[in-house]
Amino acid sequence: MKGVFVALLQEEQTAAPQGGVLGALERAGEWFIGLFQAGGETFVGFVTGIIPTLIVLLTFFYTLTNLIGEERIHRAARFAAGNILTRYTVLPVLAVFFLTNPMAYTFGTFLDERYKPAFYDSAVSFVHPPLGIFPHVNPAELFVWLGVARGLQNLNLPLGPLAVRYIIAGLIVIFIRGIVTQYITFFLARRQGVEL
Repeated sequence: MKGVFVALLQEEQTAAPQGGVLGALERAGEWFIGLFQAGGETFVGFVTGIIPTLIVLLTFFYTLTNLIGEERIHRAARFAAGNILTRYTVLPVLAVFFLTNPMAYTFGTFLDERYKPAFYDSAVSFVHPPLGIFPHVNPAELFVWLGVARGLQNLNLPLGPLAVRYIIAGLIVIFIRGIVTQYITFFLARRQGVEL
């Protein structure tokens, strides 16, 4: 029986590809299973590569937060909330760096109600830019950076300069978004007669 099974498998492997509807279904099935095989290979790469790195990074930054002390970090956050420049640059960076996504948005508790929408907009806009250097800030969406990084590696280009530029661009964008959102919030509140 075993010999018959092996012979059938060998015959199947040497058979010419079929045309027509059955051939199309065969190719579609091969493509479909190939998609999941590629996903499995990517998953294995994550398990042996980035996941252990993320666990170590998360452990390090939680340890750093505990060593510095939550109260000191909260004091720095209250200071950063004091003016428009630090409110939409330093505060979102501290929040994303120390608390990571999605806990970073809780730093909005240090702000007056009128500044919270703009802070949220700044913080949510900064969860991708630091991924190239600090992947712990948003590990669930690391695939975005990894896709860009893979393309650069295929071109034999360094990743460091892009990662730094990505952070600088992110800082500029979060500052602009914070200011624009703050003024939109003020405009809408005034127009609707809402006291913030």
